Amino acid sequence: MSMFKVFDVAGSGMAAQSLRLNTVASNLANADSVSGTAEGAYRAKEPLFAAVQRSLGGAKEAGGDGAVGVQVQGITESQADVQAHYEPGNPMADADGYVYGSNVNPIDELVNMISASRSYQNNVEAMNTAKQLMIKTLDLGK
Repeated sequence: MSMFKVFDVAGSGMAAQSLRLNTVASNLANADSVSGTAEGAYRAKEPLFAAVQRSLGGAKEAGGDGAVGVQVQGITESQADVQAHYEPGNPMADADGYVYGSNVNPIDELVNMISASRSYQNNVEAMNTAKQLMIKTLDLGK
């Protein structure tokens, strides 16, 4: 595997963690939103990732080399119950006086944010280390 493919692998990891950070931001922005129906309430979202083996330059058996990367499989919604609050004065309240809040847990989202941020930083560090190794290798030829 070429040393340059390290950048592809780390880049796919950075893109995945960037999507994860954006999803966390969306969840936190909607944590206090309410709806007039349980079905209309915001549900926490989370990206689903998979490690994939990509064949680059042909099949691996035919001499092509593969690189492992991260692929986004989709975005899932939490199936946890939404919270019903009795607020008859709220304009969003249903006929019984209930409004339905999101099922976002802010503490879980903050943990996800820290984890995604550190994973992103690790991928940046992998890229920087690969770059430094390549520069030192080139310096050997001087």
